[in-house]
Amino acid sequence: MGRYRIQYKSSVQKDLLAISTKKDRQRIVHRIESLSDDPRPPTSQKLGGTDLYRVRQGDFRILYEIHDLELVVIIVRIGDRSDVYRGL
Repeated sequence: MGRYRIQYKSSVQKDLLAISTKKDRQRIVHRIESLSDDPRPPTSQKLGGTDLYRVRQGDFRILYEIHDLELVVIIVRIGDRSDVYRGL
């Protein structure tokens, strides 16, 4: 299996900047980068009723889509676990 490219929706930059500590942002970015090697790690879960997956990073959730034919992972949303799922 090849390496996946990581793409971001335009709103993700705003989500990332809303995270208060630099250390949390660095951990989230590192977790996102690890998805290029394995987009379905054992800790990921597929969200019911959608084509989205999620991984945890502390109190934050990273929601993403996987396009296997193009080898692309699209980061859709990053946010606190309490409200990241609203509006899906």
